[in-house]
Amino acid sequence: MSLPDGRTADTLSPPEERPRLGVVFTVIAAGVAMANLDVFIVNVALPDIGRQFSGTSLASLSWVLNAYAVVFAALLVPAGNFADRVNPRVAYLSGIVLFTLSSTLCALSPGIWFLVGARVLQAVGAAMLIPSSLGLLLATAPPEKRLASVRGWTAISGVASALGPVLGGLLTDLSWHWVFLVNVPIGVAALLGGLRVLPRVPSRDLPRADVLGAVVLTVAIALVALGLVKGDDWGWASERFIGALVVGVLLLVWFTVRSARHASPVLPLPLFRFRGFSPSSFSNVLFAVAFAAMLLSTVLWCQDVWHWSAVRTGLAIFPGTLLPPALAMSIGPVIHRFGSSVVAFTGCVVFGAGIAWWLTFLEPDAGYAGGMLPGMLLTGIGVGLTLPTLISAGVSGLPPQSFSTGSGVITMARQAGTVLGISLLVATMGASTAHQVHSFDRGWEMTLGATAAAAIACFFVGSVGKTPRAAESAEPAQAADGA
Repeated sequence: MSLPDGRTADTLSPPEERPRLGVVFTVIAAGVAMANLDVFIVNVALPDIGRQFSGTSLASLSWVLNAYAVVFAALLVPAGNFADRVNPRVAYLSGIVLFTLSSTLCALSPGIWFLVGARVLQAVGAAMLIPSSLGLLLATAPPEKRLASVRGWTAISGVASALGPVLGGLLTDLSWHWVFLVNVPIGVAALLGGLRVLPRVPSRDLPRADVLGAVVLTVAIALVALGLVKGDDWGWASERFIGALVVGVLLLVWFTVRSARHASPVLPLPLFRFRGFSPSSFSNVLFAVAFAAMLLSTVLWCQDVWHWSAVRTGLAIFPGTLLPPALAMSIGPVIHRFGSSVVAFTGCVVFGAGIAWWLTFLEPDAGYAGGMLPGMLLTGIGVGLTLPTLISAGVSGLPPQSFSTGSGVITMARQAGTVLGISLLVATMGASTAHQVHSFDRGWEMTLGATAAAAIACFFVGSVGKTPRAAESAEPAQAADGA
């Protein structure tokens, strides 16, 4: 397996110099799990944070989620470049320090906008540690264990997504501050362990990443999100709303033009020439819109309509988050049989069926088992079929030296979709935190529309990953010859 520069990990650290793989994986897993857990546990804590800072609208609260996603998306590729130029060990440990310190600032926040600022710092730390962690893992693992190590690294986010809502509920029941304070001992342990065991990977002579491009992308996405979440307050025909959207879109155009000309762009446009990458990335954006809106809307329903505690809300969401990791581990043969397009489209249909269930049957007096649970299971199955399929379809057509960059771009696309999903949910439901049932119907109608758009986009992914019939028929014959 190759690293982003095309060299093998053997050239970085001879086998006799490699530290023990299990110890390095544990240190890396701690940081990666922190960055992924924070997305899900903060969702569950959001209503409690709003109550702590009384008078805070949902539009303002949404920036606790959006600020993290916007900055993480914009810095992921430049941070990977920084890790390669300096060295992954320094980048990872710096990311751990920044993430841990900013988590402390989040917990000590005296107001909502201080918290949003601390979340920006958290996102910078997460962007530094995520890409560098994979480089460290590949430099440590012997050749025969690299594939299994990468699968384990990928599975961390799945486990975090499954445990996040429940852990977030338990911590929020103590106090929402613990959602952030829980990162401190983990970060300190990862830092101390990393200083002792992480390998020293040589730096590379690369052109500097397009930092200005990253700033432009951040501002562009933030302006579009700002226009959407404030549209209800400003007026949908107001100059401020139209101005925010127009300036945001123009900045996105300028960012794309700049990426085409820069030596080390945030968005490497040549990747979109490879088969399956462009439609998979676009489908990822659309499906992330639906997924983010679904997750936040269920948290708001449980706590604002049913008046459930945070821990009960986490337990209510848990069945849906438990399914995607299990499906991701077993979906490979289905993709080989039917192709990525069919599997991803089917996942969107199942996910949409879950949203449609809530639109039809979920009422304030409906029980959990008959009202929310069926939709939660259907959306969980849909996520498990769609997300891993689109990710694998996007990177499978890339050359090996572009795997890391390609996966970073797909992650960036998914984070951008998350920002849009949260912003569109706020726009359709209204900025007030006191929601009526009909506002949830509007939010789920929007979610259903985004899911339908993602399903249509999945048609263009094609048969990436499908095993040709000739190869399928040849396998039994080869097996017989071998016998």
